[in-house]
Amino acid sequence: MLSARANIMLLFCCLLLTGPARAQLLKRIDSLQYNKMHFTHKTFLNNIFQQGINSVKRTPDAGTDDSYLNGKSEDPYLPYQGKIIRHITIKMFNFDQSFDDTSARDNSLGARIGNRLHKSTRKFVIKDNLFIKENTPVNAYKMADNERYIRSLDYIHDARILLDSVAGDSVDITVYTKDLFSIAGGAASNGLNHVNANLYEANLAGMAQRIDVSTLYDYNRNPIWGYGGAYTKRNVFGSFIDASVGYSIMNNSPYTHEEESTKYVTLSRQLVSPYSRFAGALTLSRNQAYNLYNVPDIYVYKYRYDLFDGWAGYNIGIRQLTATNNGIRDRRFLSVRYYNRNFIEEPKQLQTSPFFDPIFNSSQAILTKFTFFRQDYYKTQYIYGFGTTEDLPYGYNIAVTTGLHRQWHNNLFLERAYAGLNASQYIASGRGDFIELYLRTGGFLYKGSIQDASYLVGAKAYSRIFFLNSTKIRQYINLSYTNLYNRTTFAPLRINNEYGPRGFLSDSAFGTKRLSLQLETIFFLKFKFLGFQFAPFPYGDLSLITPEHRSYIHSSLYSSIGGGVRARNENLIFETIELRAFFFPVAPTNMKGFKVVVNSNIRFRYSSNYVTAPDLVHLNTQ
Repeated sequence: MLSARANIMLLFCCLLLTGPARAQLLKRIDSLQYNKMHFTHKTFLNNIFQQGINSVKRTPDAGTDDSYLNGKSEDPYLPYQGKIIRHITIKMFNFDQSFDDTSARDNSLGARIGNRLHKSTRKFVIKDNLFIKENTPVNAYKMADNERYIRSLDYIHDARILLDSVAGDSVDITVYTKDLFSIAGGAASNGLNHVNANLYEANLAGMAQRIDVSTLYDYNRNPIWGYGGAYTKRNVFGSFIDASVGYSIMNNSPYTHEEESTKYVTLSRQLVSPYSRFAGALTLSRNQAYNLYNVPDIYVYKYRYDLFDGWAGYNIGIRQLTATNNGIRDRRFLSVRYYNRNFIEEPKQLQTSPFFDPIFNSSQAILTKFTFFRQDYYKTQYIYGFGTTEDLPYGYNIAVTTGLHRQWHNNLFLERAYAGLNASQYIASGRGDFIELYLRTGGFLYKGSIQDASYLVGAKAYSRIFFLNSTKIRQYINLSYTNLYNRTTFAPLRINNEYGPRGFLSDSAFGTKRLSLQLETIFFLKFKFLGFQFAPFPYGDLSLITPEHRSYIHSSLYSSIGGGVRARNENLIFETIELRAFFFPVAPTNMKGFKVVVNSNIRFRYSSNYVTAPDLVHLNTQ
């Protein structure tokens, strides 16, 4: 390659020379310049990740490390707005390649073994997940939506959609994707008498199929073996509908500590983009819990119920809206849901109990929801992941739900009108701070009185990245307050959930007012070991719970402090592994004051949907 100084000297020589000598020198210069341009272009294409960083607004590094992503997802595509898409090319990279340098491959023993087991995603699978089309104008927002959607697929590690202007008013598009190693599993043992294991393939034959199998051995169980399996096909026939079928005799009960048998069929379709028209889901299941461990029946909640749950919604006015200005992002979505949970057999304990427990009671409802939303996304890093691209929303989402809800308990029948509001404001600063403000409120109207009225208000935030040499640091905070009054059928507020001190498992703390604060500082280390990256963290949580019909002075304060470390290999589909130590200064009698837990089921991508099924307000789950 020629330096700037060498170029000047050669051009000066050209002025002094004439005839064939000058022509020969100019030809040599052209050849050298072509080689330089070719080398630079090839090197740039090999670094798809750097292209992604360069194409969005980014925050300069305050330390010695590389810059990190922080920019609006639509920014790279706005200069091409309105140009015609001529060709779409799909290029896929295996899990052993990197967007930092696609020409390099991991040649370790583990990668070589993995390549024998892994089947790369088929090209038609990626093509079926595109809702941008050839011979249509570029819509910058829709382009960003499609890149984010592909990146959300559970068998894809990362994705980039890059545009290149061509002759006339046209562009060519290249879609780059990188696979995850899609086979994973695990095992756990509580001595030799209790062992469970599971294995799954999230991209069977490279065709967006998932298969899960699990088994359990327990000497004290009857039968001593348990098993389960499920099959899922993503995006059936390019319809964006996911279909699942499953059966298990060792399913964890959502209501008790017992196991249950379940068989189910599910169809679901997300609103993959604000430009999509339909979304919905249908679930059919049969569930049964029974005495598997030969304990006295009085201690076992045996039940059996069938579930029908379906909803569907439509993006109102989307055709007219996008026909006039496809840059308008405010949307109105109307959805309807009907569900019927029919308990064929209730636990005997309830039949003799004077208390109304909504968990084991038949219920049905028809609910409608009107959602107003505008959600765009920032590309960033180091929220849940360890450097992979993550998408966090900015904008608003306001949903109003109304409907009719019915519940039965012995001879008690309640038919009540319901109204609820769920509102969120997502804020993303240009410096990389992400804030979510949320409000959930709702209640029932019965014979002129309001029952089970509640509100939950809170805020959660991730700070911008700070640097300590090559270590990246983020601060997390979550503050919430919940109030439940005139409680009739709702379960009381508890703190053994996402709104309480982390690691707190006792159900002995409950009430109708709850104030909670969670703090955590995450250190993303540059150090790697066997492809795994690490993020140590300290944390501290506080919760104040007020008993029902009591004043604030009778509240109880609970806390949890400690720390741990998370580890993840971004090329594997394994979820993030977390080792966490908990200390509870004030612990209930049925709970230890200190414990250490290893968890391999930590979410590593921010979960955000434009719309969800109409539902009642939830106070003990996120």
